[in-house]
Amino acid sequence: MKTFANILKQNRELNNWKLKEVAAFVKIDQALVSKFEKGSRMPTEAQVAAFAELYNQPDLRKYWLAEKVLNLLAYEVDPLAVMEVAESRVEYLRSNRSLEVPALSDSIMEKLARLDQLKAEWQKNKPLNKTQLSKMAEFFKIEYTYESNRIEGNTLSLQETGLVVNEGLTISGKTMVEHLEAINHAQAVDFVAELVRGSVDFSKRNLLQLHGLILSGIDRENAGRYRSVPVRISGSKHEPPQPFLLDKLMEDYFLHFAQQKQAMHPVILAADMHERLVSVHPFIDGNGRTSRLVMNLILLRHGFTIANLKGDVESRLRYYRALEAVQVDNEPEHFYHLVCDAVEESLKAHLALV
Repeated sequence: MKTFANILKQNRELNNWKLKEVAAFVKIDQALVSKFEKGSRMPTEAQVAAFAELYNQPDLRKYWLAEKVLNLLAYEVDPLAVMEVAESRVEYLRSNRSLEVPALSDSIMEKLARLDQLKAEWQKNKPLNKTQLSKMAEFFKIEYTYESNRIEGNTLSLQETGLVVNEGLTISGKTMVEHLEAINHAQAVDFVAELVRGSVDFSKRNLLQLHGLILSGIDRENAGRYRSVPVRISGSKHEPPQPFLLDKLMEDYFLHFAQQKQAMHPVILAADMHERLVSVHPFIDGNGRTSRLVMNLILLRHGFTIANLKGDVESRLRYYRALEAVQVDNEPEHFYHLVCDAVEESLKAHLALV
């Protein structure tokens, strides 16, 4: 049976290369190449790419991933059952249907038409005065930071969030992590605004930058990196995919965005990219906040205002149930309504301040 290790060794020997020659090309230590060929160590993805280029073996990464899967399941009592569960959980994310534009109900279409009218009204009437616009942006940033963090269990009040972010105050009885969550989220909102002003398209790079900001000073090891361990979502029937599936799922995620950004209505696209990201759950922590920031990046890029999903108990339950309806039953209607309602509320709130 072919293994990753013997494929490396066979290719080197077929080319009559010495270990030191391969090591020089891949730019790693000769002893490490030997360990890879013996199967006692596994290379990084970048090193696999270098080996694939050297040996002209484009399928090498597949064998590397298969080896990682085998290592992960080596001590499972029933590895086939684990694989079946994993496959069923991510089927809707990797199926052909995931690259199609979803059919929208009449009620959603009516809401989208109303949102387009409200957006046109906002674009026509929003203040031209930069100071007023800046104050409005600051007001909604603090409210959004408060609500998004509240969804995740942060106990800072709206007023306390403003004091932490704007005044740098320390609130007695609140944890350092809660303070950092407020500061980090506000900085992430500012970063989203910079991306919008710079007309920067959504990409893996700025996704990781956003996540890096969310976990800055909280979890330096995992900030801005895909997770390498399995995770579970407390209270949810949805089981996020295993880490060895993440690279392909996230590649599909950005492919989906590239294919649908000109086809979907911006509000539906924002909701869709939000849901898909939080369902893949590529990070150890901060998936929800990052997904909501991605949603707002897309909305702001298309002239909408920042949408704020509320964090009170009733709203949070509605949010989680709407997400689970997509994740478990592949029914996005409730989630689309949820996001449409938040966008409408935001546009009306902005217009009320003009």
